[in-house]
Amino acid sequence: MPEDANTGNSVKDFIDLVKRSRRGKLKIYIGMSAGVGKSYRMLQEAHALMRNGIGIQIGYIETHNRAETHALLAGLPVIPRRHIFYKGKELEEMDLQAILNRHPEVVIVDELAHSNIEGSKNAKRWQDVIDILEAGISVITAVNIQHLESLNEEIEEITGISITERIPDKILQMADEVVNIDLTADELIDRLKEGKIYEKAKIERALQNFFQNDKILQLREIALKEVAHHLERKIDIEVPKQIKLRPERFLACISSNAETARIVIRKTARLASYYRSPWIVLYVQSSDESMERIKLDKQRHLINNFKLATELGAEVIKLKSDKITQTIMQVADEREITTICIGKPHLSLFQVILRTTVFNELLKNIAAKQTDLVILS
Repeated sequence: MPEDANTGNSVKDFIDLVKRSRRGKLKIYIGMSAGVGKSYRMLQEAHALMRNGIGIQIGYIETHNRAETHALLAGLPVIPRRHIFYKGKELEEMDLQAILNRHPEVVIVDELAHSNIEGSKNAKRWQDVIDILEAGISVITAVNIQHLESLNEEIEEITGISITERIPDKILQMADEVVNIDLTADELIDRLKEGKIYEKAKIERALQNFFQNDKILQLREIALKEVAHHLERKIDIEVPKQIKLRPERFLACISSNAETARIVIRKTARLASYYRSPWIVLYVQSSDESMERIKLDKQRHLINNFKLATELGAEVIKLKSDKITQTIMQVADEREITTICIGKPHLSLFQVILRTTVFNELLKNIAAKQTDLVILS
Protein backbone atom coordinates (compact mmCIF):
# COMPACT_ATOMS: atom_id res chain seq x y z
CA MET A 1 0.00 0.00 0.00
CA PRO A 2 1.57 3.34 -1.04
CA GLU A 3 2.53 5.74 1.74
CA ASP A 4 0.30 8.80 2.00
CA ALA A 5 2.31 12.01 1.33
CA ASN A 6 1.04 13.64 4.53
CA THR A 7 1.96 10.54 6.55
CA GLY A 8 5.45 10.60 5.01
CA ASN A 9 5.89 14.24 6.01
CA SER A 10 4.57 13.51 9.51
CA VAL A 11 7.08 10.65 9.97
CA LYS A 12 9.94 12.86 8.71
CA ASP A 13 8.92 15.64 11.13
CA PHE A 14 8.88 13.17 14.01
CA ILE A 15 12.31 11.77 13.07
CA ASP A 16 13.67 15.35 12.95
CA LEU A 17 12.16 15.98 16.40
CA VAL A 18 13.75 12.81 17.82
CA LYS A 19 17.14 13.77 16.32
CA ARG A 20 16.92 17.26 17.81
CA SER A 21 16.10 15.89 21.25
CA ARG A 22 19.12 13.53 21.06
CA ARG A 23 21.45 16.26 19.85
CA GLY A 24 23.98 17.63 22.31
CA LYS A 25 23.65 21.14 23.72
CA LEU A 26 25.84 23.94 22.36
CA LYS A 27 27.29 26.72 24.49
CA ILE A 28 29.39 29.45 22.87
CA TYR A 29 31.65 31.90 24.67
CA ILE A 30 32.02 34.98 22.50
CA GLY A 31 34.39 37.90 22.92
CA MET A 32 35.39 41.15 21.21
CA SER A 33 39.01 40.03 20.75
CA ALA A 34 41.77 37.68 21.79
CA GLY A 35 42.76 37.92 25.44
CA VAL A 36 39.39 38.65 27.06
CA GLY A 37 39.43 35.26 28.83
CA LYS A 38 37.25 32.86 26.82
CA SER A 39 39.55 29.81 27.11
CA TYR A 40 40.12 30.58 30.81
CA ARG A 41 36.36 30.64 31.45
CA MET A 42 35.80 27.38 29.54
CA LEU A 43 38.41 25.61 31.67
CA GLN A 44 36.90 27.07 34.86
CA GLU A 45 33.54 25.69 33.75
CA ALA A 46 35.11 22.29 32.97
CA HIS A 47 36.35 22.05 36.59
CA ALA A 48 32.91 23.06 37.91
CA LEU A 49 31.22 20.39 35.75
CA MET A 50 33.69 17.73 36.94
CA ARG A 51 32.98 18.62 40.57
CA ASN A 52 29.29 18.07 39.81
CA GLY A 53 29.86 14.61 38.36
CA ILE A 54 29.51 15.55 34.66
CA GLY A 55 31.71 13.58 32.24
CA ILE A 56 33.73 16.39 30.66
CA GLN A 57 36.81 16.08 28.45
CA ILE A 58 39.03 18.55 26.60
CA GLY A 59 38.73 17.97 22.85
CA TYR A 60 40.88 20.97 21.96
CA ILE A 61 42.13 23.96 23.93
CA GLU A 62 44.50 26.74 22.94
CA THR A 63 46.18 28.32 25.98
CA HIS A 64 48.57 30.49 23.90
CA ASN A 65 51.15 29.80 26.66
CA ARG A 66 49.21 32.06 29.04
CA ALA A 67 50.29 30.88 32.50
CA GLU A 68 46.91 31.43 34.23
CA THR A 69 45.04 29.52 31.50
CA HIS A 70 47.60 26.71 31.23
CA ALA A 71 47.46 26.12 35.00
CA LEU A 72 43.72 25.29 34.74
CA LEU A 73 44.46 22.25 32.55
CA ALA A 74 45.72 20.37 35.60
CA GLY A 75 43.33 17.58 36.58
CA LEU A 76 41.20 17.73 33.41
CA PRO A 77 41.03 14.71 31.06
CA VAL A 78 42.45 15.70 27.65
CA ILE A 79 41.79 13.81 24.40
CA PRO A 80 45.16 13.67 22.59
CA ARG A 81 45.43 15.60 19.34
CA ARG A 82 46.21 13.80 16.11
CA HIS A 83 49.59 14.47 14.49
CA ILE A 84 49.67 15.09 10.76
CA PHE A 85 52.55 15.71 8.36
CA TYR A 86 51.58 18.52 6.02
CA LYS A 87 53.95 20.20 3.55
CA GLY A 88 56.97 18.80 5.36
CA LYS A 89 55.83 19.87 8.84
CA GLU A 90 54.32 17.94 11.72
CA LEU A 91 51.09 19.68 12.76
CA GLU A 92 48.51 18.97 15.47
CA GLU A 93 44.75 18.90 14.93
CA MET A 94 41.73 18.09 17.07
CA ASP A 95 40.96 14.35 16.83
CA LEU A 96 37.27 14.31 15.85
CA GLN A 97 37.05 10.52 15.65
CA ALA A 98 38.63 10.07 19.09
CA ILE A 99 36.01 12.44 20.58
CA LEU A 100 33.18 10.51 18.91
CA ASN A 101 34.68 7.19 20.09
CA ARG A 102 35.12 8.33 23.72
CA HIS A 103 31.66 9.96 23.69
CA PRO A 104 31.96 12.14 26.80
CA GLU A 105 28.86 13.96 28.08
CA VAL A 106 30.49 17.33 27.36
CA VAL A 107 33.56 18.28 25.34
CA ILE A 108 35.51 21.56 25.24
CA VAL A 109 36.36 22.67 21.69
CA ASP A 110 38.32 25.94 21.44
CA GLU A 111 38.98 28.08 18.33
CA LEU A 112 35.60 27.48 16.63
CA ALA A 113 36.57 29.40 13.46
CA HIS A 114 39.70 27.28 12.83
CA SER A 115 40.27 25.86 9.31
CA ASN A 116 41.24 22.18 9.35
CA ILE A 117 44.26 20.82 7.50
CA GLU A 118 43.62 19.63 3.96
CA GLY A 119 42.41 16.04 3.91
CA SER A 120 40.47 16.28 7.19
CA LYS A 121 36.88 14.99 7.26
CA ASN A 122 35.57 18.57 7.45
CA ALA A 123 37.10 21.76 6.11
CA LYS A 124 36.14 23.77 9.22
CA ARG A 125 36.07 23.13 12.96
CA TRP A 126 32.49 24.41 13.24
CA GLN A 127 31.53 21.47 10.97
CA ASP A 128 33.32 19.12 13.39
CA VAL A 129 31.25 20.65 16.20
CA ILE A 130 28.01 19.89 14.32
CA ASP A 131 29.13 16.24 13.95
CA ILE A 132 29.86 16.07 17.69
CA LEU A 133 26.47 17.58 18.57
CA GLU A 134 24.64 15.17 16.27
CA ALA A 135 26.38 12.29 18.05
CA GLY A 136 24.63 13.45 21.24
CA ILE A 137 27.68 15.08 22.85
CA SER A 138 27.32 18.58 24.29
CA VAL A 139 29.93 21.16 23.26
CA ILE A 140 31.36 24.24 24.97
CA THR A 141 33.25 26.37 22.46
CA ALA A 142 34.62 29.88 21.94
CA VAL A 143 34.99 32.41 19.13
CA ASN A 144 35.82 36.08 18.62
CA ILE A 145 33.12 38.35 17.21
CA GLN A 146 35.22 39.22 14.14
CA HIS A 147 34.89 35.66 12.85
CA LEU A 148 31.10 35.92 12.35
CA GLU A 149 30.33 35.87 8.61
CA SER A 150 27.71 38.65 8.51
CA LEU A 151 29.96 41.06 10.46
CA ASN A 152 33.09 40.39 8.42
CA GLU A 153 33.16 43.55 6.30
CA GLU A 154 32.06 45.85 9.14
CA ILE A 155 34.81 44.57 11.44
CA GLU A 156 37.44 44.65 8.71
CA GLU A 157 36.57 48.34 8.22
CA ILE A 158 37.05 49.01 11.97
CA THR A 159 40.26 47.04 12.46
CA GLY A 160 41.86 47.24 9.01
CA ILE A 161 42.57 43.50 9.31
CA SER A 162 41.27 40.92 6.82
CA ILE A 163 39.62 37.96 8.57
CA THR A 164 39.87 34.79 6.49
CA GLU A 165 38.56 32.26 9.04
CA ARG A 166 34.81 32.74 9.46
CA ILE A 167 31.80 30.92 10.87
CA PRO A 168 28.26 31.12 9.44
CA ASP A 169 25.66 32.99 11.52
CA LYS A 170 23.58 29.80 11.75
CA ILE A 171 26.06 28.41 14.31
CA LEU A 172 25.21 31.21 16.74
CA GLN A 173 21.51 30.67 16.01
CA MET A 174 21.90 26.93 16.79
CA ALA A 175 23.46 27.66 20.19
CA ASP A 176 21.47 26.90 23.32
CA GLU A 177 23.50 29.46 25.21
CA VAL A 178 25.74 32.35 24.12
CA VAL A 179 27.86 34.05 26.80
CA ASN A 180 29.69 37.32 26.18
CA ILE A 181 33.07 37.63 27.92
CA ASP A 182 33.25 41.36 28.41
CA LEU A 183 36.09 43.64 29.48
CA THR A 184 36.46 47.40 29.26
CA ALA A 185 38.96 48.73 26.72
CA ASP A 186 41.28 49.83 29.56
CA GLU A 187 41.18 46.40 31.22
CA LEU A 188 42.00 44.65 27.94
CA ILE A 189 44.90 47.01 27.16
CA ASP A 190 46.23 46.55 30.74
CA ARG A 191 46.15 42.76 30.25
CA LEU A 192 48.12 43.18 27.03
CA LYS A 193 50.75 45.43 28.67
CA GLU A 194 51.13 42.94 31.56
CA GLY A 195 52.01 40.19 29.05
CA LYS A 196 48.81 38.21 29.69
CA ILE A 197 47.79 38.08 26.01
CA TYR A 198 50.93 38.03 23.83
CA GLU A 199 54.64 37.55 24.50
CA LYS A 200 56.66 40.75 25.04
CA ALA A 201 57.99 40.98 21.47
CA LYS A 202 54.44 41.35 20.10
CA ILE A 203 53.01 43.81 22.65
CA GLU A 204 54.16 47.12 21.15
CA ARG A 205 53.01 46.18 17.66
CA ALA A 206 49.60 45.08 18.98
CA LEU A 207 49.18 48.42 20.83
CA GLN A 208 49.89 50.33 17.62
CA ASN A 209 47.49 48.26 15.52
CA PHE A 210 44.54 46.24 16.83
CA PHE A 211 44.58 47.14 20.54
CA GLN A 212 43.51 50.78 20.29
CA ASN A 213 40.81 52.26 22.50
CA ASP A 214 38.42 53.33 19.69
CA LYS A 215 38.65 49.98 17.89
CA ILE A 216 38.09 47.98 21.08
CA LEU A 217 35.05 50.09 22.02
CA GLN A 218 33.44 49.49 18.63
CA LEU A 219 34.13 45.74 18.77
CA ARG A 220 32.80 45.61 22.32
CA GLU A 221 29.55 47.27 21.21
CA ILE A 222 29.14 44.80 18.33
CA ALA A 223 29.74 41.79 20.63
CA LEU A 224 27.22 43.05 23.21
CA LYS A 225 24.59 43.68 20.51
CA GLU A 226 25.10 40.24 18.97
CA VAL A 227 24.59 38.47 22.30
CA ALA A 228 21.53 40.66 23.00
CA HIS A 229 20.06 39.66 19.60
CA HIS A 230 20.66 35.99 20.42
CA LEU A 231 18.80 36.44 23.73
CA GLU A 232 15.87 38.17 22.00
CA ARG A 233 15.61 35.30 19.49
CA LYS A 234 15.72 32.75 22.32
CA ILE A 235 12.95 34.59 24.23
CA ASP A 236 10.78 34.80 21.07
CA ILE A 237 11.13 31.04 20.49
CA GLU A 238 11.05 29.65 24.03
CA VAL A 239 9.06 31.97 26.28
CA PRO A 240 5.26 31.53 26.05
CA LYS A 241 3.64 34.70 24.72
CA GLN A 242 1.30 35.03 27.71
CA ILE A 243 4.18 35.29 30.21
CA LYS A 244 6.66 37.14 28.01
CA LEU A 245 7.79 40.55 29.24
CA ARG A 246 6.79 42.64 26.26
CA PRO A 247 8.99 45.53 25.13
CA GLU A 248 7.24 48.90 25.32
CA ARG A 249 5.35 49.85 22.14
CA PHE A 250 3.13 52.91 21.98
CA LEU A 251 0.00 53.55 19.90
CA ALA A 252 -1.19 57.17 19.63
CA CYS A 253 -4.84 57.34 18.55
CA ILE A 254 -5.79 60.65 16.95
CA SER A 255 -8.93 62.22 15.50
CA SER A 256 -9.44 65.10 13.08
CA ASN A 257 -9.38 67.51 16.06
CA ALA A 258 -6.14 69.34 15.20
CA GLU A 259 -5.13 70.65 18.62
CA THR A 260 -5.81 67.43 20.54
CA ALA A 261 -4.07 65.34 17.86
CA ARG A 262 -0.94 67.51 18.02
CA ILE A 263 -0.76 67.13 21.82
CA VAL A 264 -1.22 63.35 21.61
CA ILE A 265 1.47 63.03 18.92
CA ARG A 266 4.06 65.17 20.76
CA LYS A 267 3.50 63.59 24.18
CA THR A 268 3.56 60.04 22.79
CA ALA A 269 6.79 60.92 20.95
CA ARG A 270 8.34 61.95 24.28
CA LEU A 271 7.19 58.73 25.98
CA ALA A 272 8.55 56.60 23.12
CA SER A 273 11.83 58.52 23.18
CA TYR A 274 12.16 57.97 26.94
CA TYR A 275 11.64 54.21 26.55
CA ARG A 276 13.55 54.09 23.24
CA SER A 277 10.54 52.32 21.78
CA PRO A 278 8.85 52.13 18.40
CA TRP A 279 5.52 53.97 18.17
CA ILE A 280 2.57 54.27 15.84
CA VAL A 281 0.05 57.04 15.13
CA LEU A 282 -3.36 55.61 14.23
CA TYR A 283 -6.16 57.56 12.61
CA VAL A 284 -9.45 55.67 12.19
CA GLN A 285 -11.63 57.52 9.72
CA SER A 286 -15.32 56.91 10.36
CA SER A 287 -17.98 57.64 7.73
CA ASP A 288 -18.75 60.88 9.64
CA GLU A 289 -15.14 62.00 9.08
CA SER A 290 -14.87 61.08 5.39
CA MET A 291 -13.08 63.67 3.27
CA GLU A 292 -16.39 64.68 1.68
CA ARG A 293 -17.88 65.51 5.09
CA ILE A 294 -15.11 67.33 6.99
CA LYS A 295 -14.05 70.89 6.20
CA LEU A 296 -10.96 71.68 4.16
CA ASP A 297 -9.15 73.28 7.11
CA LYS A 298 -9.63 70.06 9.17
CA GLN A 299 -8.28 68.01 6.25
CA ARG A 300 -5.25 70.29 6.06
CA HIS A 301 -4.62 70.05 9.83
CA LEU A 302 -4.93 66.27 9.63
CA ILE A 303 -2.31 66.07 6.84
CA ASN A 304 0.00 68.39 8.84
CA ASN A 305 -0.37 66.14 11.90
CA PHE A 306 0.53 63.05 9.86
CA LYS A 307 3.63 64.93 8.66
CA LEU A 308 4.51 65.95 12.26
CA ALA A 309 4.17 62.32 13.43
CA THR A 310 6.48 61.10 10.64
CA GLU A 311 9.06 63.79 11.44
CA LEU A 312 9.02 62.70 15.11
CA GLY A 313 9.72 59.09 14.12
CA ALA A 314 6.26 57.49 14.16
CA GLU A 315 4.78 55.03 11.72
CA VAL A 316 1.44 56.46 10.55
CA ILE A 317 -1.51 54.13 9.94
CA LYS A 318 -4.76 55.41 8.36
CA LEU A 319 -7.76 53.08 8.33
CA LYS A 320 -11.43 53.49 7.36
CA SER A 321 -13.90 51.95 9.80
CA ASP A 322 -17.01 52.76 11.82
CA LYS A 323 -15.99 50.11 14.37
CA ILE A 324 -13.44 52.37 16.04
CA THR A 325 -12.77 50.37 19.21
CA GLN A 326 -12.40 47.06 17.36
CA THR A 327 -10.02 48.68 14.85
CA ILE A 328 -7.86 50.21 17.61
CA MET A 329 -7.68 46.89 19.47
CA GLN A 330 -6.95 44.95 16.28
CA VAL A 331 -3.98 47.19 15.49
CA ALA A 332 -2.86 46.99 19.15
CA ASP A 333 -2.96 43.17 19.01
CA GLU A 334 -1.21 42.87 15.64
CA ARG A 335 1.60 45.25 16.66
CA GLU A 336 1.90 43.95 20.27
CA ILE A 337 1.17 47.43 21.67
CA THR A 338 1.76 47.87 25.40
CA THR A 339 0.36 51.40 25.79
CA ILE A 340 -2.48 53.17 23.96
CA CYS A 341 -2.38 56.98 24.17
CA ILE A 342 -5.48 59.09 23.58
CA GLY A 343 -6.40 62.74 24.03
CA LYS A 344 -8.37 64.03 27.01
CA PRO A 345 -12.10 63.72 26.24
CA HIS A 346 -14.06 66.98 26.08
CA LEU A 347 -16.56 65.66 28.60
CA SER A 348 -15.69 64.76 32.18
CA LEU A 349 -14.29 61.22 32.53
CA PHE A 350 -17.37 60.08 34.47
CA GLN A 351 -19.70 61.31 31.72
CA VAL A 352 -17.55 59.69 29.05
CA ILE A 353 -17.64 56.31 30.79
CA LEU A 354 -21.42 56.55 31.10
CA ARG A 355 -22.25 58.05 27.71
CA THR A 356 -19.45 57.30 25.21
CA THR A 357 -19.78 53.80 23.80
CA VAL A 358 -16.38 53.90 22.05
CA PHE A 359 -14.52 54.80 25.23
CA ASN A 360 -16.45 52.30 27.33
CA GLU A 361 -15.67 49.48 24.88
CA LEU A 362 -12.04 50.53 24.81
CA LEU A 363 -11.79 50.30 28.61
CA LYS A 364 -13.31 46.81 28.61
CA ASN A 365 -10.97 45.61 25.84
CA ILE A 366 -7.74 46.90 27.35
CA ALA A 367 -8.63 45.40 30.74
CA ALA A 368 -8.80 41.99 29.06
CA LYS A 369 -5.60 42.50 27.05
CA GLN A 370 -3.28 43.83 29.80
CA THR A 371 -2.68 46.98 27.76
CA ASP A 372 -2.18 50.34 29.45
CA LEU A 373 -4.32 53.35 28.52
CA VAL A 374 -2.82 56.83 28.89
CA ILE A 375 -5.15 59.86 28.68
CA LEU A 376 -3.04 62.85 27.73
CA SER A 377 -4.22 66.22 28.99
